[in-house]
Amino acid sequence: MNVLIIEDEKALARELEIFLSNNNYICEVCFDGTSASEKVAVNLYDFILIDLGLPDYEGLDLLKEAKISNPEAAYIILTARAEINDRIKGLDMGADDYLAKPFSLLELQSRMQAITRRKFGLKNNIIELGDFLVNLTDRVIVHNGDEISSITKKEFDLIAYLILHKNRTVTRNQLSEHIWGSIINDDYDSNYIDAHIKNIRKKLNAHASPDWLETVRGLGYKIKIST
Repeated sequence: MNVLIIEDEKALARELEIFLSNNNYICEVCFDGTSASEKVAVNLYDFILIDLGLPDYEGLDLLKEAKISNPEAAYIILTARAEINDRIKGLDMGADDYLAKPFSLLELQSRMQAITRRKFGLKNNIIELGDFLVNLTDRVIVHNGDEISSITKKEFDLIAYLILHKNRTVTRNQLSEHIWGSIINDDYDSNYIDAHIKNIRKKLNAHASPDWLETVRGLGYKIKIST
């Protein structure tokens, strides 16, 4: 999932970038509001972490601006400000959560996971798919109690992203942008994504049929989950 970190404290910004990257997020960093404004105008993000105390921009104004171009993103306010009114304003403007500095990186991760579950209607991080259990927290797929260790990091990312958009078709471009951080060009060989899906099916088929993983011809893929 793509994350934009907007934080003028460079040491903290880099710490956030390293921590989240190590936890399988694709991160971009901006140290000021001007560059952040340019990025949110042309790119789509899953999470935007925004510091209110930017040197060149009022953080709440940037939040309002970003909500226009990135309405589907989840927003977490990072602030050292003690005033409760600033926090209330941010939440009223559509922020999903806030963290007062200093904060724990593990708490940030936990809140991001909670927002993801809430946003995509997941009751917990363990999803049952036919004969398989997918643990989104531990990032493992289990069949009859045994972990399928052959699933690679990117293959798991593909499955996890399709789970978040359960029962909806996700295009190849969407998968590429949100998992690899880039969009496939129209003339790019579509086998880029298809090959990964083929490998996933082959590995899962060795245990049981993944009939919940569907190809939508000419569009992309989806995972069917009974509700």
